[in-house]
Amino acid sequence: MSNPASPRYLALDVFRGLTLALMIIVNTPGGENSYAPLEHALWHGFTLTDLVFPSFLFVVGAAMSLSMKKFEAHGEAYFLKRVFKRGALIFLCGYLLYWFPFFTPDFTLAPFANTRVMGVLQRIGLCYLFAALIVRYSGLRGAAVFSVIALTGYWWLLASFGDYTLSGNAVLKLDLALLGAPHLYHGEGIAFDPEGILSTLPSIVNVLAGYGAAVWLRQKRPLTKLAMAGAACLLLAYGWDALLPMNKKLWTSSFVACTVGWDLIILAVLSAVIDKAGLRSGTYFFEVFGKNTLFIYVLADVAVIVLARLYVGGDMLYRWLYQTLFLSWSSPYNASLLFAVAYMLACWLVAYVMDRRKIYIKL
Repeated sequence: MSNPASPRYLALDVFRGLTLALMIIVNTPGGENSYAPLEHALWHGFTLTDLVFPSFLFVVGAAMSLSMKKFEAHGEAYFLKRVFKRGALIFLCGYLLYWFPFFTPDFTLAPFANTRVMGVLQRIGLCYLFAALIVRYSGLRGAAVFSVIALTGYWWLLASFGDYTLSGNAVLKLDLALLGAPHLYHGEGIAFDPEGILSTLPSIVNVLAGYGAAVWLRQKRPLTKLAMAGAACLLLAYGWDALLPMNKKLWTSSFVACTVGWDLIILAVLSAVIDKAGLRSGTYFFEVFGKNTLFIYVLADVAVIVLARLYVGGDMLYRWLYQTLFLSWSSPYNASLLFAVAYMLACWLVAYVMDRRKIYIKL
């Protein structure tokens, strides 16, 4: 939930809301035709869409800076109970989301043996947990040391125990050994999870970067230095890319440096425009999303699953809505984009009603 009494955090709420809005748009295209910026890179490379999930982790870290401040007044038992509970609940929500609706069309229980274990929310839960522990027991300096070790160590693991191909990487090998092919994502043509166990290690750095950036804002340090740090990360990323390609699905270390760089620059710009210059026009739209971020994300995914399970005239309701309301009068690319935007706006209406009624759901 945002803190309206602290305008210094308005840019963070807007950034969080902007990230969720874009995430919903890229996750719910009406058809198979999407404009290039709304598609993930096929393997190596970087697109606007590849920035969305890392930014989500970044804003999780930024929000964590507030909760960690509150934890300072409590003992270790309270802190450990809260962070482990929250991490576990987020992980469980992600797992149940993949198992949902729990029953097959003939009303038999959907087998656990075919359920994906890792995923987006699962990664958020794990990264939040480990980032909170790192910050609690080692502070910002320890977080910086961990980040360097994690990124260079992950690079070494990828290079030493596989290659950078879809079928030969170390992430896949570990997931197959620990989870088995039936519990992995199969959307890449083979069993491979872009949110695998090993690639969770470097993604913790995205959360720690968000935490550090929020602390920087809270201390009212220069925004120019925040932007310069982002630029330095981008220089590192694009230089590193020659040795370790940017790859969202492997979450390579160069990819982390790139996404952190862009997030630092975006946050610095938003803070300069919103917090310093006082721009408020249009910010409420994103604030609404920023106040119930995880709940609206889960709702958006659940609604898609329900729409895909309901049928109209022998066709999925999801596809029927797309074809009837959008494709019938627009080109496939525009229809797909308009459907995604309309779906995002429908989710926003739910968030708006919740905000008006002061309903804020936090895991």
